[in-house]
Amino acid sequence: MAKREDRNRRPERRGDERETPPDGETFLTAADEELDATYQEPLSLPEYVDLLLSEPHLAAHASKYLLAAIEHAGTRTVVEEGEETERYRFFDDPWNDGEHAILGNTAVLNRFVDDLRSIAAGRGKEEKILWLDGPTATGKSELKRCLVNGLREYSKTEAGRRYTVEWNVAGVSDTAGLTYGGDQPTDEDDWYASPVQAHPLSVFPDGVREELVATLNERSDDHIPLQLEADLDPFSREAYDYLEEQYRRDGVEELFSTVTAAEHFRVKNFVVDVGRGIGILHSEDEGPPKERLVGSWMQGMLRELDSRGRKNPQAFSYDGVLSQGNSLVTIVEDASQHADLLQKLLNVPDENRVKLDKGIGMDIDSQMIIISNPDLEEQLDKHAGREGADPLRALKRRLDRHEFTYLTNHSLETELLRRELTDETTVWETDSREQLEAWIRAPLTVSVRDSDDTVRDRELAPHTLAAAAMYAVVSRLAASDLPGELDLVDKALLFDRGSLRDGDDRIEIDDVGFSDAAPDGEGGIPVTYTRDVIADLLHESSERYHERLPVAEVVMPRDVLNAMAEGLADAPVFSTAGATEFEERVAPVKNYVFERQEADVLDALMAEKRVDEATVAEYVRHVYAWAEGQQLENERGERVEPDLLRMKIFEIEHLGRFDEDNYTGDKPHEEVRKFRREQIITALNRHAWRQRDEQFRVEDVTPSEIPVIETVLGTHDWDDVRRTFEDFDPRQWEDPPGGTETERLKDETVERMQEMFEYSEASAELTSQHVMSQVSYRWD
Repeated sequence: MAKREDRNRRPERRGDERETPPDGETFLTAADEELDATYQEPLSLPEYVDLLLSEPHLAAHASKYLLAAIEHAGTRTVVEEGEETERYRFFDDPWNDGEHAILGNTAVLNRFVDDLRSIAAGRGKEEKILWLDGPTATGKSELKRCLVNGLREYSKTEAGRRYTVEWNVAGVSDTAGLTYGGDQPTDEDDWYASPVQAHPLSVFPDGVREELVATLNERSDDHIPLQLEADLDPFSREAYDYLEEQYRRDGVEELFSTVTAAEHFRVKNFVVDVGRGIGILHSEDEGPPKERLVGSWMQGMLRELDSRGRKNPQAFSYDGVLSQGNSLVTIVEDASQHADLLQKLLNVPDENRVKLDKGIGMDIDSQMIIISNPDLEEQLDKHAGREGADPLRALKRRLDRHEFTYLTNHSLETELLRRELTDETTVWETDSREQLEAWIRAPLTVSVRDSDDTVRDRELAPHTLAAAAMYAVVSRLAASDLPGELDLVDKALLFDRGSLRDGDDRIEIDDVGFSDAAPDGEGGIPVTYTRDVIADLLHESSERYHERLPVAEVVMPRDVLNAMAEGLADAPVFSTAGATEFEERVAPVKNYVFERQEADVLDALMAEKRVDEATVAEYVRHVYAWAEGQQLENERGERVEPDLLRMKIFEIEHLGRFDEDNYTGDKPHEEVRKFRREQIITALNRHAWRQRDEQFRVEDVTPSEIPVIETVLGTHDWDDVRRTFEDFDPRQWEDPPGGTETERLKDETVERMQEMFEYSEASAELTSQHVMSQVSYRWD
């Protein structure tokens, strides 16, 4: 719905560096190169075994392969719920520029991978079915898409090639060859792939396969051993048995080598996709349980093949979810719609086998994953009161639950909300908190078609998405574990940043002691509700901005917060008690957003009065020398005493902590000396301790590492404004008299807000008016 400059875009080419414009041949060549890199020429069985002996990981069983695909994408460091942790990039959907990225829930995903690692290694969880549970709009569906995209792309790499078998029985006799039906094929069309992606090593007899797998494990440096116990699938077994019977009749002695010779058997790599290594049972899929799980018998094919009274596996469809997911992963989506199947799946992870018919079984190697909303838990617990007689008790023991929750990180919720409203997909990734804050606060311009078919641009002012996201997060946080001095907005900020500034002190989340048992993220306002409220506001006409401004209509943070709070009572997704509770939580969010807007206005108003880092660094250097009783070297290389006047002026004018009464001449009184020791020197000592293995130099300390100095670098208050601009009057801001200082300051402030913080002229006008209307009350 909206377009915005991509803030993560790659740098543009500069200078004389130019590219030749692409033509049709360019794209064809690129497609050829991609396919050439993806597919190998088919291998004979000896060639495939030789390949495995040099690269054992290519024989990976299903759970081991899935784990390898996840780990292959690498990791990155994130902060969630205030804790720094490593996150697997696989879940950021990097192959599609983040289109189906799962935002947040990193701890849940990491536990999912840990369990997958245990299953792959055979460390006691092999019988488990991985269960992903949680409310709507928490990322469960994105996980399914990440699995499909990630496994598909991994299978295109050399490290992730996946192999299956193909058979050719044409020419062995005059009878019909192996077929899926239709006319007798010829040449390359004589080859038929296993319909369930059978592992090539399954063609070997059990004893030989066990010995080969043991050899591969000895040659592998992987801590997870290869496990392959599956026999040939029924379709392939039919081909093998047919060839074996024909050659036995002919008196051939080396039957295995003959049956698996290059003219009958070959190994071929395939690109993993839905239906080829990935089975997905959708919520709308219908049919008998066996049909949904493995497939169905095709009556026309049974008659055509005429297998003398027995059911020929060639006449089976193999389109059930386990058949399609064999060799990799089986996903049951919206599992509550398929509750009848879950008990049928009960023994599959343990026995690794299903039945096509009474006398026909099929070995399965597939990691099973079920995805559900909370209603599945209700179905599983419906017999809980029967205790030992609960028919679902065994199933519940097999399910390994991983519960997704709503996001509780402010930055992630803002990112998710922006993705919901636009076509942006790139995952926000930066080591800079300053850059992340810029993305959070950024405005958004949306093109909206009105009822008269006119397309208009509407602006979500800076902090608007951030305000909506903060309200949503605050609605999801538990208040039961809040210390008395913090509110829910503080908790949200601690979850997002890991620390808070409280005056001159820093509050670390580890020092607060939030309860791990608190139900954070289990309920609250979902992103879909917020998205719909904003979409409705964007379509409403508004004439609130100044008539002289020829720009887009503007939606302000307070507009969204008011609309969200007012709509709670009528939204069916919330209970009456829940709506009332969430309405009460909007006030601290409004205060928080106003503080952000006020800071923008102050920074723009006082931009020319900001202290540059060089001035701050010089102050810190003089304080350190004063405390240590040392001299400094001036710009002429001379040794001089610390400048008491310089320190005094900085402390009065920039820090705003003291006045002339705190000094005798330039000499500081005890309260100033205490401030310098506790706020400046203590911070320098902490830095020196962290750098204790290196020689300490005060010049190496970044001023922003000192809490009290970090505040000075970018913060002003209204006392500073009053002291600096004696004739300024905020009550005149909306329509200042011509030629006054207030008029000059307003023009400069509105312009700077556009330059410094990406406001439009309209949103800068509205924001500054709102701030000044509040400041006017307390100005006198």
